Amino acid sequence: MKSLIIRGILMSAALLSANAFAVELETDAQKLGYIIGMDIGASLQQQGGELDLDALIEAIRATYNNQPLAMTPEEAASVREAFIATRRAEAEQQRQSMAAINAAEGDKFLLENRSKEGVQVTDSGLQYKVVVMGDGAKPNATDKVTVHYRGTLLNGEEFDSSYSRNQPTSFQLDQVIAGWTEGVAMMPVGSKFMFYIPPNLAYGPNGGGPIGPNSTLIFEVELLGIE
Repeated sequence: MKSLIIRGILMSAALLSANAFAVELETDAQKLGYIIGMDIGASLQQQGGELDLDALIEAIRATYNNQPLAMTPEEAASVREAFIATRRAEAEQQRQSMAAINAAEGDKFLLENRSKEGVQVTDSGLQYKVVVMGDGAKPNATDKVTVHYRGTLLNGEEFDSSYSRNQPTSFQLDQVIAGWTEGVAMMPVGSKFMFYIPPNLAYGPNGGGPIGPNSTLIFEVELLGIE
């Protein structure tokens, strides 16, 4: 966080001096400073946030010239920690709100989906549908399997697919989400199933990567082999 604030300070100075640099980019030092400002600006723009430019520039000058600062290191640390705590609280509130929305949408979907033709429900709440039933062996939870798969959110957005990469993937069956461990173990080699996985059998209230908290997931899985 400290490095982000420093980068923000430098970026603000570069922005305020943009017109001057546009005319005075003659020396290597000026050009290098401008380039660094461009990099910092791009990073700061992605992060967002509001900063007082006058305060930033004054801090740059005072720090660079070893002049007295308006804040002690202890005061700065306290403000920084408060800022971080606020941002974390806001992020947690947003996560909880999204988790509640996703959970409600998932419950509604699973309630409707379970009554559709061909959909079966296990004791854990995993829903599945047989698309193609193979005639090979079924894997154990400790087996390494090779599959093709496609994963989507309830809105149809694809978040992962071995088909898109044109490359099957292999993994040990007890080292993936619980919905996969249970579901793939029911598949004979050569099968293709659809899985409808509630969040408690997927990534739960925290989510992961492109998968939001409490997301219900849909997978198309084709079991190619057991290693």
